[in-house]
Amino acid sequence: MPLSVVDLYRDVLPKTNCRDCGFATCLAFAGMVVSEKLPLDGCPHIDPETAARCQKILDAQHAAGKWTRRDMAEDALVWAREKAASMAIEDLPHRIGGRLVGKESNVELELPYFSGLIRIGRNGVRKADDEPLNRWEQVFIYNHMAQGGKVNPTGRWKAFQEIPNTVSKIKSMRAHVEIPLAERFSGKPEALAEAARRIGGLDKIREHPSADAAWRFTPLPKVPVMLLFWNQDDEFEAKIKLLFDETVCEHLDIESILFLSERLVQLLCDNQAG
Repeated sequence: MPLSVVDLYRDVLPKTNCRDCGFATCLAFAGMVVSEKLPLDGCPHIDPETAARCQKILDAQHAAGKWTRRDMAEDALVWAREKAASMAIEDLPHRIGGRLVGKESNVELELPYFSGLIRIGRNGVRKADDEPLNRWEQVFIYNHMAQGGKVNPTGRWKAFQEIPNTVSKIKSMRAHVEIPLAERFSGKPEALAEAARRIGGLDKIREHPSADAAWRFTPLPKVPVMLLFWNQDDEFEAKIKLLFDETVCEHLDIESILFLSERLVQLLCDNQAG
């Protein structure tokens, strides 16, 4: 049978996130092995006989074109659901916020999400207005359910590269989040302000006077995000930097922080002029 990202992570890799393979987590390494044909023996902690046996399976599924990037999203979602499956809905408000709604037989957690609400129940995650969430949104929400601790944000901010174990993801943050946002809103601070307010952003320029604009978002009650914007001038191109509360890793893993950041890009750029 083919080996999915979840299969590889759960049944073959050591799940220690030691980074000896060059990736921040075993899950990230598994994704590269399955989707990008990275050799499995890049993990030095797998028994050679097991690595050889699994590599034959991987070679066969690569030749057949199995497990595309789209499948990676589904795999990540399956894995995140598995992690969150043991979480009791009734315990979630104390840990990640929100309130319980519905009857005991069908209780759900109603949780603020950007400027709206989502419902988390035994049958899945959805927006309160029944508009669908995309798979990557569901991934970081399920991961937040499984990981989210009781700790509250402190208001002390860190750039992404200051967060431990983000080395392998810094280029992705720049390429998929900071650069696209800077290019979209370069010379358009009013458009950024309109987009930020539309998804619940609060103007925090007084707290960050060195920037040209500062917007605080609350994607999830205990996961705030600060966006700093420097507009283009005669010498420099526009620049955007995302900051995260120092407690963010109590609530999300590194991949989920990136997924959440990419969703912020999508929401800010939605319906904006090119």
